[in-house]
Amino acid sequence: MTLDTSDFTFDPKIAYFSMEIGLENDLPTYSGGLGVLAGDTLKSCADLNLPVVAISLLYNKGYFRQEIDSEGKQKEHPVEWDPHSKLKLLPHKILVKEIQGREVYVRGWLYKYKGVQGHEIPVIFLDTNLEENQEEDRHLTDSLYGGEEEYRLKQEIIIGIGGVRFLRALGFKNLHTFHLNEGHSSLLTLELLRENQRTVYETWDEDTIWDFELVKNHCVFTTHTPVAAGHDVFSYELVEKVLKIDIPLKTIKQCAGDKNLNMTTLGLNLSRFANGVALMHGNVSRSMFPNHQIDYITNGIHTITWAQDSFKELFNKYIKYWEQDPKYLRQAEMIPCDEVWQAHMESKQALMKEVSASTPVNMDPEIFTIGFARRSATYKRSTLMFNDLDRLIKIAENCPGIQLVYSGKAHPRDTDGKMNIQRIHEFQKKIEQKTDKLKLVYMPNYNMDLGFLITGGVDLWVNTPIRPHEASGTSGMKAALNGVLNLSILDGWWVEGCIEGVTGWAIGDLDPHHEMDLEQLAAHDSDHLYTALEKKVLPLYYDNRKEWIEMQRHSISINASFFNTQRQMEQYICKAYFLG
Repeated sequence: MTLDTSDFTFDPKIAYFSMEIGLENDLPTYSGGLGVLAGDTLKSCADLNLPVVAISLLYNKGYFRQEIDSEGKQKEHPVEWDPHSKLKLLPHKILVKEIQGREVYVRGWLYKYKGVQGHEIPVIFLDTNLEENQEEDRHLTDSLYGGEEEYRLKQEIIIGIGGVRFLRALGFKNLHTFHLNEGHSSLLTLELLRENQRTVYETWDEDTIWDFELVKNHCVFTTHTPVAAGHDVFSYELVEKVLKIDIPLKTIKQCAGDKNLNMTTLGLNLSRFANGVALMHGNVSRSMFPNHQIDYITNGIHTITWAQDSFKELFNKYIKYWEQDPKYLRQAEMIPCDEVWQAHMESKQALMKEVSASTPVNMDPEIFTIGFARRSATYKRSTLMFNDLDRLIKIAENCPGIQLVYSGKAHPRDTDGKMNIQRIHEFQKKIEQKTDKLKLVYMPNYNMDLGFLITGGVDLWVNTPIRPHEASGTSGMKAALNGVLNLSILDGWWVEGCIEGVTGWAIGDLDPHHEMDLEQLAAHDSDHLYTALEKKVLPLYYDNRKEWIEMQRHSISINASFFNTQRQMEQYICKAYFLG
């Protein structure tokens, strides 16, 4: 990456805060969907010439490098990397005294992303690994989502309070919007309160020295999770021990909740606008936080980043302005079917090559291939595909064959998520003993590069969450951009993107099936999955290739033209940022 000598060539108006940002594969500052979405969002900000600066943390040991042994057991290793290889160290340092009253120095590393029109977005990664700091404080920015609650709270002090302070040190005085991407950075609202504290002589009332309305007018909040456990909550006992800020605890409780400091509640209470990340997720968020107005803006992907090279060539040939404005992808209906198929097969062969290089499994590009790659969390039900293994094998044996490509990391402390990876490896061994018409591979160390290969190289993308636990999901959007059809539970973005038999297929319907327990629901959903494969998907793929390719074109023209971060950011401009 080339950095010009003048680090900042404009005065930003919007500061985007995110605990993780995924900008490129070898910059290990992300774990998965949230970080990659943040990176895609910032890339579209650059494409749209938006006056944005971003703040995150630098993770000296990354999230983790995943190793999977022969039994499917996940092992985590630190990521070894040198920040100097990707980033420029800024000369500025700020002091954060709010962590147990100690002096913690924070420095920043700069990354610049250049958009299609040449506009650059600066992304600043904060780092406490300085000699001036005590040993324990030097490690506060070691690992993404590492450590216990106290470690997490300290990290969130660094990004929230330290982030605002660092922007001030850079001389950015005209910021009018702070965008909190999830609750991790909500403590920035306390720093804004502190900055704008009025004196008793101004108000003649101790209760009004904290200008909540002024802070609200400057903040925008996006929530990404419909799962209660996904919202950071800290006990006030821990808060009193760790957070040494000159704001009374009773004032913090007014904004963050009486019983515990709920970071989402804090962000919602001190923001002028809040949104979920899909239509359904907006509804779920309003039910979780009924005292707040929560809109929705459906997520997207950065099309230039996630389009396969073979499809970029096609789009450049037939869709003149797709890079400047992805809405032009609606013209994909004009691309000749044989060229769509050729581009798809090039992507598929690249994936097959990587499968052979990184695993003992060899796959055939002529055989129908399903992809399932995402974080290994219980609600995502990565093992639903094997709920009735004998039936799946029978379906495979009644056609030329099925190949399954899986990948994904489990959080180091997620025992159930790790167990699901082991179970998939057990299914792999059972399949190998029973048939050669069904092949299964689990590719290790899921990251942006591997996600790129899998989402573009399979024939069908499958997503099987327990509704309504998928806030949005973006991997299926990446698949759609590359002519890969979706077969998924109607949750997250797929509620909006599924046109049955046109852009893909639904597993089941919108009935929440509250009367079923998890085992019954798994049986119900897997039955619908198998039936769709057997009756709709496989016959079309193997027996009606022309109609399959027509659906590929529909997937690109209807879904990829809408589910992108350029449209997403245009909606943020209109609904949240109020840029003139």
